[in-house]
Formats: sequence, structure tokens, C-alpha cells
Amino acid sequence: MNLASRYIGKTDFDSYEDFCANYQVKVPDNFNFAYDIVDEYARLEPERPALVWCDDHDNERIFTFADLKKYSDKTANMLSEAGIRKGDKVMLILRRRYEVYIAILALAKIGAIYIPSSNQLTQKDIIYRNNAASIKAIIAYHDPVILDHVEASREESSTLQTLFLVGAKRPGWVDFDSSMEAASENWVRPTGADATTNDDTMIIYFTSGTTSMPKMAIQSFTYPLGHIVTAKYWQRVVDGGLHLTVSDSGWAKFGWGKIYGQWICGAVQFVYDMDKFIPEKLLEMMQKYKLSTFCAPPTIYRFLLEHNLEKYNLSSIVHCSTAGEPLNPDVFNRFKSITGLSILNGFGQSETTVLVANFEWLDIYPGAMGKPNPAYKIDVVDENGAPCPPGVEGELVIREADSNKPAGLFCGYYMDETATHKVWYDDTYHTGDMAYWDEHGFLWFVGRNDDVIKASGYRISPFEVESALIEHPAVVECAVTGAPDAVRGTVVKATVVLAKGYTASELLKKEIQNYVKKVTAPYKYPRILEFVDELPKTIGGKIKRAQIRREDTEKFQDKE
Repeated sequence: MNLASRYIGKTDFDSYEDFCANYQVKVPDNFNFAYDIVDEYARLEPERPALVWCDDHDNERIFTFADLKKYSDKTANMLSEAGIRKGDKVMLILRRRYEVYIAILALAKIGAIYIPSSNQLTQKDIIYRNNAASIKAIIAYHDPVILDHVEASREESSTLQTLFLVGAKRPGWVDFDSSMEAASENWVRPTGADATTNDDTMIIYFTSGTTSMPKMAIQSFTYPLGHIVTAKYWQRVVDGGLHLTVSDSGWAKFGWGKIYGQWICGAVQFVYDMDKFIPEKLLEMMQKYKLSTFCAPPTIYRFLLEHNLEKYNLSSIVHCSTAGEPLNPDVFNRFKSITGLSILNGFGQSETTVLVANFEWLDIYPGAMGKPNPAYKIDVVDENGAPCPPGVEGELVIREADSNKPAGLFCGYYMDETATHKVWYDDTYHTGDMAYWDEHGFLWFVGRNDDVIKASGYRISPFEVESALIEHPAVVECAVTGAPDAVRGTVVKATVVLAKGYTASELLKKEIQNYVKKVTAPYKYPRILEFVDELPKTIGGKIKRAQIRREDTEKFQDKE
């Protein structure tokens, strides 16, 4: 029996309408995921599997909830002895190490704030984050490059005091492993002023910055409860089944798919600590461990389809899902033709849990985002804040964001009231994402406000053009942007990564352009098509369309 039923009034629904009318989160006083979920499972079913971890070197670890309670208690004592207190900020750079779970739980028990970070950060990135968030400690794994960056950041990081190293020893670093093992298992949940409250900050997510330095989205201790919908009704995790979300622990996607909602709903986390993404190796692991549910960004699905997907036995998987970038219909159709599985689209942000998804009661329209999560009051509005009728593009917003704030909606940007008020005003949170309703009540993604292309008097959705491009067998990944043009002002440009077996040429360029003209309105075809080895992406894995636009603008200005 999983713990989800404790926190939602009704768990089973007959229809989407029933789901919308009767889904409700019951938020208890002073909810703390580490105590109320992980430790509670350890009390009720100590041998219940929680985590299966493996890597590329034949290492494997399996943790029960009793194990996680034990190690998180020891780590809480170790961190406390090192001076970590309630409200302190601790950066975690732990990739897919199993220690990330132990550290997150220990910090929650203390009431300290954890800041997930990628191992792709440079010295400059780390200095910025250390000072912007007043980080007191960093817990990192033994990657010499990232350790060098961390050490080089110390002189310019005024609040940074302690460094903890996982998996190795190094001068100037506290040995996380031996210190944790030596610490006491006896940890008592703090009371009084030291206890956490629902309004306390649990996580600070540095949001992906494409046009400015990353902002810091605050999530409180009620955040995990918002992910019950994410796990149970979108990813459709199985009680006792292995779930894999392909994500590094430095991304908000980790919170979406690798810890909170999944454990509340009874799933076992499967963690593949890959040295490098190799599609064949990932498929081997999915087959070997007999996953029940799987979630990955569309890019991962595209690469799996390029590597003989049909030769792997994935029959244990009952549901697949995707988020992070829009899902192109061609990827959906090809994956289903091979596996029989529909990839269920989901949409949200670091500032939220899943906002829109293909829930189980819905017909699936490949390419559609789905329908709203009933925990949020979602609308599409014009520039004056008025609701848009079906077929009319507008901004996706959350109404009543102040007066009826749902669990999972962020609390604002840390130390930045200006940025907060820019997106959150008049009792409404403005996502900055453009979408439209169709006649069936489904939402369709258009693009970020800045991504929508205005060319020759038309408003063109980059996603729509990308969906047409990706249908061509030569295209494995692409980004569509507006590029400056001396005659037309702006034209559609496609930056394309080719599939295996294809070589860039003018002939192939014309073939792809003509294909787009045939499958969508001719005015939308990319007049400029550039082949590249890889697309620029944020640390979180999102395509940097703003960078492509900026570079094209600079090239255009240099020619003038």
C-alpha cells in the first residue's frame, strides 16, 4: 500500500471530468517529505525497495526505505556536526550518484535548502551561484574537472565554508563517505524553532537562462505533494514497479521524475549512472532491469529510434512519457509502431509541477500538450489578460495563483522581487509560454514568447515547423528560429542535426525544404537551413534558440 492515499482525498477517477471535479491535495501541517514519506515507509515496510542503482562499471546497489532512513539520519548528523543548520544553502553536484538521495533527505531533515546543480558548471557558473544564493557548502562527486572549478571559485565566494567529496579523498575536502559512516544513526526530528514548516524553502532551482543569468525559483516543503499528479496520473508509475526518468540530479526534472511523486505513489526509483549517454547502453539497461515506466525528453526518444529499438525487449514497460521539449508527432508515431506504447506528453516548468498532460482518460492527439492538471486553474490569455477562444494563440497562465496557491507552484524568485512581479501579478502567474486551445479542449504548444516568429505578416510557431522537419528521415534534431533578412525583415531558419547515414549538401537542403512545403503551409518553410553537429543547449538540456537568434543577428549586422 503506497502513501498517496493519505494526501489526496480520492485516488481513482472514472473520467477526466471526474478527475477535475474531485482531485484534491490534503496538505498536512508541517509536511516534510523525508520524515513523512521515506521514514514512514521505513516504519511501515522497512524492507520495501526504494532505489535500484547501477553504473557503466558493473556496480549495483539496492536500497530499501530502511536503508535510506539509516543513511540519511547518519548524514544529517554528519552535516550538523559540520555546521549545517536550518535555512543554510547547500549546492549538490552529484550527477546520478545514489548519494544524492541520501544528501537530499538529510538536508530536508535538518531544514537546510538544497540547490541542485549540473556537473557542466564552470568556475564562473559556480561563483555566480555561490554568491547569488549565499551557498554555505558544496557536496560534489569525484570528477577532477568539476572539483577544480569548485576550488577555483572559493576565493570569490564569500559565504562558502565547507566542501564535501563523495567517492574519493582530496585535500581541502571533507570525506563524505567516511564521515557519514562514522556518524550516529540516532537522529531526532527537530521541534520548535528548528522544525520545518510548510512555508519554509526546501529547494532553490536555478532556472535555465537563455537571455539572462539564471533566476532562482523557490520551492517550499509542500512541493513534493504537487508531484502526485506528475507521477500517478501522467507518468502512471506502478506501485512496486521500477521507474526511470532520464535526468541528471542537477535538473528540475530530477524533482519531477526521480524522487518525490514516484516514492509517494510507491514506485521504485531506477537510477542508471551513465558515464555518457549511449542509446544502446540505455536500451540494454531498460531491458535488463525490466522497467515498468519510463520518462525521457523527446531528444532521447529520437536517438533511441535511431539505434535499432526494435531488437530490444521492452515488453515490461507499461507507460512512457516525455517533457522538456515539445514532442513531435513523427517521434510519437514511430515509437508506437515499434513498441505499441504511446508517449504521453507533459508540460510544466521549474516553477511548477506538471501543468498540462495526456492523462489516462483522454484521447491522444500526437503533438498536443494534453489537458490541464486540475490542481491548477489554467487559461490562455491575450495581451490584455482576456481569455482566448479556441484556435487563437495566447499566453498560458495560472489564475488565482495568490489566493489559492496549489502545492507545487513556486513561491517567487529568491532575492528578486522585480523578476517575481514581472511574471506574477493580478493574482495570476504568467508562464511566458504561448499556446492555444483546440475545439476538443486540448492545449497545443506554440513556443516561448520570444521564440514565436513574426515573418512576412505571419505569426509562425517554431514547434509546428520543427514537427514537419523531424518527419524527414534525415533530421534527428532541429531548432527553428527567426533570422534577420534584408528584404523580408525576418525569415524562418532551421538549424538541423542530421541522422546517421546522411551527409550535408545543397541537394539535401532543398529536399528538406521542399518536404516542409508539402506537409505544412508553404510560407512556414525554412528559407535558411543550416546543418550543425549539435545544437546549443542550456545546462538543463533545453535548446538555446535565443543564442541562435543572437548569433544570426550579429552575423547580419557584420554584413551591413
